[in-house]
Amino acid sequence: MRSAASARDPAAGRILDRRQRRAAVGVPLPGDVRLMNSVAALLAVAVALALLAAALAWVARLPAWDIRSIRVEGDLGRNNVPTIRANALPSLQGNFFSVDLRRAQAAFEQVPWVRRAVVRRVFPDRLAVRLEEHRVAALWQGAGGDERLVNTYGEVFEANLGDVEDEDLPVFAGPDGTSGLVFALWQRLAPAFADAGYAVERLELSGRGSWRLQTDNAAVVELGRGTPDDVAVRAARFLRTLPQVRARWNAPLEYADLRHADGYALRLRGVGTTAPKAPSNEAAN
Repeated sequence: MRSAASARDPAAGRILDRRQRRAAVGVPLPGDVRLMNSVAALLAVAVALALLAAALAWVARLPAWDIRSIRVEGDLGRNNVPTIRANALPSLQGNFFSVDLRRAQAAFEQVPWVRRAVVRRVFPDRLAVRLEEHRVAALWQGAGGDERLVNTYGEVFEANLGDVEDEDLPVFAGPDGTSGLVFALWQRLAPAFADAGYAVERLELSGRGSWRLQTDNAAVVELGRGTPDDVAVRAARFLRTLPQVRARWNAPLEYADLRHADGYALRLRGVGTTAPKAPSNEAAN
């Protein structure tokens, strides 16, 4: 009688339902169900991201993001803004978001006299360009006889030689790829020769590694082979003793050969190396 009464009691049924639900909570879902739920969640995220990317791409193509101005600053000694823009703009493609900054940099660096360009975006519709121009140091004569220019970094670059025809530039010559080495040695020799009263007008490195320079009074100095340090030491020793020789003979330098291990040979303009011939009897009569 007691068990039957309990079965008919609604309160006892509610207690049984709660126990069944508690037992069901602790039972894990089957593996295929969990996998299906995970895949569904990933698909939902992927669709949401794709829609977001499509929306952003659409927004980025709006005419509102077209590049409307380019600010050019930095070195403008050899160029002007209209010339720079005329040379670079045809190579620029895209809007504020899609423009390739590396290609834009390359476009500006193709402009004559521009050594380096830094391009950045300025929100919402501008580009800012900072330029570094080549500062010319010398004329360069390559192995094939072509003439170009050398900047203060020792780099050979292309430019209109007519732009520097009024500038008193030294001439460098040597095999391809040696402009930096020639410029580095010139930086060491030019001040030393200037202190001695000479300007170095030409510095040349031969294909066999021998150095030669020419001064403003057409004197030629054979510097010989070796590293720039070796050559600089020989030149310094020569320049220390040259004033004594010139003072003795009172004549300008014409040629010097520093390729000797223990000294140097030189020729002074107007000074001979042989004794004058004695007058003949016939001339005396």
